[in-house]
Amino acid sequence: MPYQPDSRRWLALAALVLTSLAVGFDVTILNLALPSMAEDLRADNAQLQWFVTVYTLVFAAGMIPAGVLGDRFGRKRTLLVALTIFGISSLAAAYAPSTGIFIVARAVLGLGAALIMPTMLALIPTMFTEKERPKAIGTLAGASMLAFPIGPILGGWLLNHFWWGSVFLINIPVVVLAFLAVAAWLLESQRKRGRGVDAGGVVLSSVALTALTYGLIEIGERGWADVAVFGPILGGIAALALFMVWERRASEPLVDLSLFINARFTVGTALATVVNFTMFGVLFVLPQYFQANLGTDAMGSSLRLLPLIAGMLIGMSAAGRLSRMIGPKLAAGLGFVLLTGGLFWGATTSMGGGTVLAAAWTAVYGLGLGCALPTVMDAALGALSPGNAGVGAAVNQSIRTLGGSFGAAILGSILTSAYRAAVPQQARESVFAGLAAARSAGSATLEHTVRSAFVHGLDLVLATSGGLGLLGALVALAWLPGAPERPRPSTTPAQRVHVPDH
Repeated sequence: MPYQPDSRRWLALAALVLTSLAVGFDVTILNLALPSMAEDLRADNAQLQWFVTVYTLVFAAGMIPAGVLGDRFGRKRTLLVALTIFGISSLAAAYAPSTGIFIVARAVLGLGAALIMPTMLALIPTMFTEKERPKAIGTLAGASMLAFPIGPILGGWLLNHFWWGSVFLINIPVVVLAFLAVAAWLLESQRKRGRGVDAGGVVLSSVALTALTYGLIEIGERGWADVAVFGPILGGIAALALFMVWERRASEPLVDLSLFINARFTVGTALATVVNFTMFGVLFVLPQYFQANLGTDAMGSSLRLLPLIAGMLIGMSAAGRLSRMIGPKLAAGLGFVLLTGGLFWGATTSMGGGTVLAAAWTAVYGLGLGCALPTVMDAALGALSPGNAGVGAAVNQSIRTLGGSFGAAILGSILTSAYRAAVPQQARESVFAGLAAARSAGSATLEHTVRSAFVHGLDLVLATSGGLGLLGALVALAWLPGAPERPRPSTTPAQRVHVPDH
């Protein structure tokens, strides 16, 4: 649908901003709620990992076919349906009586987010002129980033005053306002006929990702030798291989594999995935560390995440200028060096480590993350032609989201394995169950053992992430372009600017 001037387009953008906030709140808020949920739902470490990963898993798997649905059935209609799904599943998650029901609700929540994000981004070129697009996209990107600092503070306050389900109820008024705004101000896009949904690709990719995630999470609970671990992992690898074969032969593939012939796109996407991998792992373990080992409440945990978020926002604001000054290679390399240094610093945490150490290393990590992610994203998407920029951005975003899902699964399993190996049977369910058992028995020795085991697991998670960050620095210095790039007139700002995923 070509751009059509309409006086309501900025009001429509406000509707999209509300929609972006609704999706964005779910990232940091859930991690803050994990300690409370572990106690109230009696969730073990594996279930806590599923709470995080199932959302990003469905989000990533559904993002590309969701874009096709928006084109076929109309983007306004798709967005209204997506907001309805998001709102209903938020209610279901808030009042979930068991871990199983909560995991299902989170999966449906991920489906709603998968429908929202590509549909929302695809609307921008149809609403604004080329001159207006940078401002529109900047506003939308700003809303996405605003959810990061607002989410922890609001979530911490809610958790201090209400039960854990309240962090999902916050979605409801935002979704209702967004729904009314979209219905009132957004014009319907023209429906497109032709391209169908690659059902085989959707099924094979979903089976592969689910099986791999299940196997990776179970490593922490069962170890590598159990059939429940290597069976799903081997099955997931086989399904992934079949998916690759299917996509090469499909007339309308879900993923255009020819995109990966472009080395810069492939390297940039891989590096962005590494960043997401470490970020989701860090956000999974930090709130648990703050509450279990530093004795903070939910609000205290949320405030202790602010140095990381502040560092990330500073890094992101400086990334573009830095890349223009010294080139993408050195800018991304610097970001990965800072990211890696922060993680290795964090890996020195001991039982005596406190808030000052946590604030220092998370700020350095966040600064590196903020410098690295926009730079490698621009390197990846800037290597695409205008003709395949849309599908390339969708593939890139989907893979990065999967990186976050696997980060929570793999790093969570490392934490679980280290923790369970160091504590007695009655404390193995989770660090919070272990602390409850210690208090019930009045055993200071058991409490010290539980806290020490968790800190050891935290250090292993951060050291593993740091090793991956070091590899990312080497790859960035070896493969990314060295000279600052001149603007390419054939690529519009709308094709180059990225709105962070959730």
